[in-house]
Amino acid sequence: MKRFHVHVNVTDLETSIGFYSTLFGGAPSVRKPDYAKWMLDDPCVNFAISQRDRTPGVDHLGLQADETEELEEISRRLIAADAVTLAEKRTTCCYARSDKFWAEDPQGVRWETFHTHGEATTYSAPPAESQALQATSCCGSAGSKCTA
Repeated sequence: MKRFHVHVNVTDLETSIGFYSTLFGGAPSVRKPDYAKWMLDDPCVNFAISQRDRTPGVDHLGLQADETEELEEISRRLIAADAVTLAEKRTTCCYARSDKFWAEDPQGVRWETFHTHGEATTYSAPPAESQALQATSCCGSAGSKCTA
């Protein structure tokens, strides 16, 4: 199963957690001093927010794969579309360890496709392996507004 992913940058984390908890009818499944995430089944979405000195609003969209094979299939489609800007293996981002493919659509909307292997104790760390078309950092590329 794949899950739709939305990440929003916010200016006031506590107020935003209150709003989204009310909207979604429950507390975040992950809560950190600068980050919160709801893993919803209805609708099937991974919705994350963070307060990280970035422009408020939608940061990126994505697809979360439950299995490595699903991520490989998505990555093949993105490569066929000549859209991949960064491939990361065993990276730490947003308090999780994941494999990722970052892409941009024709309008410049950033897409994160990923398979998560487990939790992490830090928001970010350098990837074990990356094949970048741009410099790497958590959530895509250096200088980007991303937070996943």
